[in-house]
Formats: sequence, C-alpha cells, structure tokens
Amino acid sequence: MIFFFSGTGNSRWAAQHLAEAIGDEAVDLATLMYGVEGVRQARFVCKLKDNERIGFCFPIHGWQPPHIVRQFWQLLDIVAEKKPYCYIVCTCGDNTGNALDIAERELRGCGLSLDAAFSLLMPETYVALPFMYTDTPEREREKLAKALADLRSFEKSIAERKTGERHLVKGTMPWMLTYVVGGYFNARMISDRKFTVDEQRCVGCGLCEKSCPVGDIRMDNGNPEWLHDGRCTCCLSCYHHCPHHAINYGNITKKRGQYFFGH
Repeated sequence: MIFFFSGTGNSRWAAQHLAEAIGDEAVDLATLMYGVEGVRQARFVCKLKDNERIGFCFPIHGWQPPHIVRQFWQLLDIVAEKKPYCYIVCTCGDNTGNALDIAERELRGCGLSLDAAFSLLMPETYVALPFMYTDTPEREREKLAKALADLRSFEKSIAERKTGERHLVKGTMPWMLTYVVGGYFNARMISDRKFTVDEQRCVGCGLCEKSCPVGDIRMDNGNPEWLHDGRCTCCLSCYHHCPHHAINYGNITKKRGQYFFGH
C-alpha cells in the first residue's frame, strides 16, 4: 500500500510509477481524508495483508512534510500481524532539509519504523516567496529524466525491502531549513487567505475547484471562493492549474510561471 499526497502531480506520478513497478496500490490520502463530500474523516484503519509493504509519497512543503500528511499520520491506525516494511519517497524542487526526521518521529506514533527514505528532485512548484520560481523548460526536462532514473533505482531497493537506505538531498544547514525557516513557514504561511482571483481573467471554468486536493474551493457565481477553514495546504494547485492565470497568492505570483505534471 502506498499512500500519497500531491498538489501539482509530481508525487502522484512517483507513487503511481512506484506502485506499478512493485505491484502495490497507490491511494490518494487527501481523498481518504475528505472523501467526495469534502468532510474530514475522524479515523483511518489500514489492514495490511501478510508481508505487505507500506509506503508514503509526498512533496516537501517548507522543508517539512505537508500539514495534511502529518494530520493523516495522526489519524492512522495500522493493523498488521507483524511490523511492515515502511518507506518514504518524497519529492522536492531543491532539497528536503531534515523533513524526514520529522516524518520518522511521527510514524512511530502509528507504530511504524521507517526502513528506507528517498528524495526525488522534481520541477519546482512553490513560487510564493521572493526567491522561488518555476524551472525553465530545459531544467524541467533535465529533472524529469533524472527523476525517472532515480525512481527506478529506488523501486529496486523497495522491492528488495532493503533497510537503512537513506538517499536524501538535505541541502546546506538542513536543521535551520527545517526548524527555523520551515518552522516559521509552516506556522505562519500555510493559509488560503492570500489567494485572490482576477475577475477580468477568470472564465468560471472551475478547474481550480476540481484540482484542489483538499476541496478548499467552491465556485460562487462563476468565481472561486476559498473556505478559510484550515484545510488549505498551500500546494498552489489552484494557481498552477488556472489556464488564464486568474488566481494569485498575494501580488508575488502575478508574474511567476505555472507548472503541473504533464502540462
């Protein structure tokens, strides 16, 4: 079983490719959490088959696991006859910091021990800070080609249930990235209240609503409205999927690029 979260498609691609390669099932944890009605579920019981692996695939948000992934771990009950092989494949535009240290600690609360962890460099998607931009088309192609090669290597290790594997690009000063910069980012900047819509550009197509993985958008009179109920993960899926660049996060994204996997 592979539980994944994905806003712009990078982690979805990785999880589905991995699932096909090792014969497992990839499950969207956001759909599990909010379902078709958009109401958050209270608990998740995962009954594993004999000798079944359990994996998690998600992007790095501010050098930490995304809020929704950490919430999912808090609600997850694992039922298994013996402790399963557990691994993480995380995607990032640059580096992970010490995000996997957080993940490893929180997985212990589910009764899981992290046997292997891998980071996969993918095209950049977070563009809501002054120093962050989407990659050039050439850089996108380079990253995707290397990601496919790396993922095939990771798949082999996971299929063979290798333990102690840590293939992570942590970056310079990973502790500071995760606990200082990332701590501020995840405490203060994960909110849907800065999203705006340019009504002159918006055509009411509803792609933002459909692409939001947590169901945080409702269309009202042809324009998107955010729910402001705390579920937003700031994955920027709504921004990246808008075909008319009508959605922005404050003013900073007005002249930034857009990206989603397979665009």
